[in-house]
Amino acid sequence: MGWSEFAQIVAATIGTLGFAFAFNIRGKKVFFAAFGGCLGWVLFLLFGLFLESEVIRYLIVSIAVSLYGEWMARYLKTPTTLFSVVCLVPLVPGSGLYYTMTHAFSGNLAGFLEKGTSTLGLAAALSLGVVIVNTSFVYIKRHFGHKK
Repeated sequence: MGWSEFAQIVAATIGTLGFAFAFNIRGKKVFFAAFGGCLGWVLFLLFGLFLESEVIRYLIVSIAVSLYGEWMARYLKTPTTLFSVVCLVPLVPGSGLYYTMTHAFSGNLAGFLEKGTSTLGLAAALSLGVVIVNTSFVYIKRHFGHKK
């Protein structure tokens, strides 16, 4: 791991920390939220070493971070949405959105379509990972949870 990767991990952690405060997460929950963002970016970099497809990396990391968020929400007795949203912030394809709009406003249709479809694929993978984990937890709780 070089300085570039280290700087990315620190930036992901600080960015997640900022969103944790914006979402009014307080106390020890802030640490767990920031760690979730850090974990997500570390996994993204690690999977990049052997997975060529960025969409597959996004999907796998989204599943892993969503699992972390579900477990932390239960452990800390916090709504799952807080951790799911905040911990995934470093993975939001912001640069893809920026370049898609840049191509659109400059009239570069080919660049717009290429960057736009790529960005939509990343966003869809991110969303799908969250849906898979959330749906699985709801299913397990409903079918195997405590009966009263």
